Amino acid sequence: MAIVAGIDFGSASVRVALIDSERGRLGTGTVACPTLRNAGDADFATQRHEDHCSALVSAFEMALGRADVPGCAVTALAVDTTGSTVIPLDEELRPLDDYALWCDHRAWREAAEITARARDWKLAALAGCGDSYSSEWGFAKVLYWLRTHPQQRSQLFTAMEHCDLMVATLCGLNDASTLPRSVCAMGHKWMWDPALGGLPADDFLAAVDPLLSGLRDRLSGRYAASDELAGGLCPEWAQRLGLKADIPIPVGALDAHWDAIGAGCRPGDLVNVIGTSSCIMALSEVKRRIPGVAGVVMGSIHPNKVGIEAGLAAVGDVFEAIARRAGQTVSALAEKVEAYGAGQTGLLRFGWDNGDRCVLSDPKLRGITLGWRLHHRAEDEFFAAIEGSALHTRIVVDNLREHGVPVQRMIHGGGIPRRNDTLNRVFAGVLGTPILVPVADTTSLGAAIFAFLAAGTFKSIEEAQDALSPGYRTIEPRAEDVRIYQDLFPRFRELYFSLGQLPLH
Repeated sequence: MAIVAGIDFGSASVRVALIDSERGRLGTGTVACPTLRNAGDADFATQRHEDHCSALVSAFEMALGRADVPGCAVTALAVDTTGSTVIPLDEELRPLDDYALWCDHRAWREAAEITARARDWKLAALAGCGDSYSSEWGFAKVLYWLRTHPQQRSQLFTAMEHCDLMVATLCGLNDASTLPRSVCAMGHKWMWDPALGGLPADDFLAAVDPLLSGLRDRLSGRYAASDELAGGLCPEWAQRLGLKADIPIPVGALDAHWDAIGAGCRPGDLVNVIGTSSCIMALSEVKRRIPGVAGVVMGSIHPNKVGIEAGLAAVGDVFEAIARRAGQTVSALAEKVEAYGAGQTGLLRFGWDNGDRCVLSDPKLRGITLGWRLHHRAEDEFFAAIEGSALHTRIVVDNLREHGVPVQRMIHGGGIPRRNDTLNRVFAGVLGTPILVPVADTTSLGAAIFAFLAAGTFKSIEEAQDALSPGYRTIEPRAEDVRIYQDLFPRFRELYFSLGQLPLH
């Protein structure tokens, strides 16, 4: 028997789950971590490193209290975070600014420049991230910061992903040349590929903008998958968290990738982690070029397999926006649409409110709703948003299938599917396949699995999944829903590509 801590830094909170290798989840602590927004700029979204740190301390205290176990019983911990959530650092690895959160899209111009230059150069690394570079990702965010902070440029030494900086902080590491860097984050978000020599060459980056010259060498460190140790918990943080010093901490990763592991992902599965956005995760034995995805990276989800990431830029965020504008809650709207039938609203909604992540990969797209009549209400738009998310997801899934990714099971991870069976029912009808939903919360379970591996409790991810998986309940597609959505999908698909590629933005 062993107890570990799985730490998950989400878009709005920090969650610590204490999990026993035999008894399962013992206790969870969740503490809000504020996202800073700008009312005049919808692309602005930041968080503060000190807020993450204080929230982590509070979440650990809460989890230990609820689990009723002493901190000395915890044998390892592991950390996942959102990404690409990037922070600029000086030579002492001190933050120069707040984190640019994954959903901060201010760097859309920089992303477009990187994409254009990479296509001109026929940069092979661009194919590894779906043939398009995103404003959500690292190089674009660093370049935006350099352009908008001219007085601080000389102080910038390096930049780090949130998962890597939190792991380095907990381990007390401050040597930039040996810092552990997650191949999950760096592969999906920074075009890192060992087969291509690592990061894109300095001459390419300088050709995008001379401000990026020399950055490649300062992104040094020990690039590793999460089956390798980053280090041990340093004395300062052991005291702050109430744990033993030197317990092992593996290299970190991005939250959706470990959520897929926690949801039981195996080859042949698609795990759709649905939260503020959605991340559609898959495993493959071979690396293949797949346009319109968010990366194809060896070792990013499972250390010994190729990880594939796709998804939608906003799902839960769209639901929240509809509810906020209507002066209602998401749960109230969800209750009102429980009896809605497929296509009954007559609305067709394209959830581009935060741009398109896949497959058009255009952050400048904006949401569109077709079919409005005078009688339509907020709950009608809410249901249309669920249907639009499912129809968009089918485009992503079809794209994966067309490029050789096997899809045998569809698993819904994340918090929303556990609270909203209407969503699961719609997705089952649109995709024409059963949806598996874990019967218990699996958030932080992926992090716990990697902590167990670091502690030596389990010999493999699969052994840990078999021991800790809560099992699934199955939502079967309704025949009438499948029939209606089979008729609706070709129309949605045609409009998705025609409207999405109009030169209106």
